[in-house]
Amino acid sequence: MDGQLEREQRGLVIAAKAKLQRSGDRWFVPSQSAKSGMYYTVKPDTVKPHCSCPDFEARQLRCKHVYAVEFVIQREFIFDEETQTETVTETVTVKETYKQEWTAYNRAQTNEKDRFLSLLAELCKGIEEPIQTFGRPRIPLGEVVFGNTYKVYSTVSGRRFISDLRDAQAKGYITQTPHYTSLSRYLENPTLTPFLKQLIEASSLPLQAIESSFAVDSSGFSTCRFVQWVKAKYTDKTLMEKHDWIKVHLMCGTKTNIVTSIEVTDSNVADCPQFADLVKTTGRNFVMEEVSADKAYLSSDNLQTVADHNAMPYIAFKANSTTSKNHSVIWQRMFHFYSFNQKRFMECYHKRSNVETTFHMIKSKFGDRLRSKTRTAQINEALCKVLAHNLCCLVQSIYELGIEPTFWDEAA
Repeated sequence: MDGQLEREQRGLVIAAKAKLQRSGDRWFVPSQSAKSGMYYTVKPDTVKPHCSCPDFEARQLRCKHVYAVEFVIQREFIFDEETQTETVTETVTVKETYKQEWTAYNRAQTNEKDRFLSLLAELCKGIEEPIQTFGRPRIPLGEVVFGNTYKVYSTVSGRRFISDLRDAQAKGYITQTPHYTSLSRYLENPTLTPFLKQLIEASSLPLQAIESSFAVDSSGFSTCRFVQWVKAKYTDKTLMEKHDWIKVHLMCGTKTNIVTSIEVTDSNVADCPQFADLVKTTGRNFVMEEVSADKAYLSSDNLQTVADHNAMPYIAFKANSTTSKNHSVIWQRMFHFYSFNQKRFMECYHKRSNVETTFHMIKSKFGDRLRSKTRTAQINEALCKVLAHNLCCLVQSIYELGIEPTFWDEAA
């Protein structure tokens, strides 16, 4: 029985992954082990099915190809016992289009800079200033974050950005105009990183009532540094022409593209281990219903992490994914849901494309390269890009959704 159960499980995988063809009462099932393009002929008779594969010829019992056909029939055909008729369900995919709210979009774009500055200044008020006991007076940490995030938003060099800082000082957003080199030096401070992460998280809170479906992915931001010359010369000569880069892992809402949690790592860090922290951070602030991610994040632990937050994990299964009694319960349930409800699964999974849109928005508006030279400064600069993106999403939501963001209610 164990061998037969294993064949049934393999048949389930074939039904989920492969394309079966039908001609009359015969089905053509692709082989998994033979050469590409070979098919076995299956006649799925309810009393005595038949398959042309060697396994069926030797045992005269249901093989994985017969099971695959039966699973497909169960999934696609409905039999009415009263009328003795068989109904075939044909699915027609219609591309959904969305109307652009041009009036709201135009108002958001023409007022974005003013609203961006006011939101950023209000957000930076929540940064507690560390106590200074000695040394020259420092620039307030909130103004450092304000200046660097505003500089990323402007996309100009530090020297040309000074005139914008003078205007911000005249409007009362900052108390002094720092030297253009001071902002760059402050980015090299590692204590700035947790503050920027906190502000990214806080900037997403005004959209708590809007977002319930989230997507996870990562993308690279290239730096101004080439890879180490020694490695390029003695290890891999192709590296000689490549820039070094860092990887940004984030979770975003699928409606407004607001970033709810973020991690920044080196370029060679795997995606899957970052998933749990992103989900847990978002789960502290949002009521999650769905989380979608590509197959790079597939693992039983990640599926369970999403389920622990009372959400559905729509993580794509790989081509060689199977299910057995050794897998966790959540793995088995999601694999069967993926196999027998592919249409619904893919509808939810394709919301993941919104995280690709989020990265495109960040890179196209604020650049896909980092100007900083040290690793800490590069991480902080990438976080400033994401923070600027979140504030732009809030400005758009003000005019499209009619919300009015507020921060630090407890402090008020």
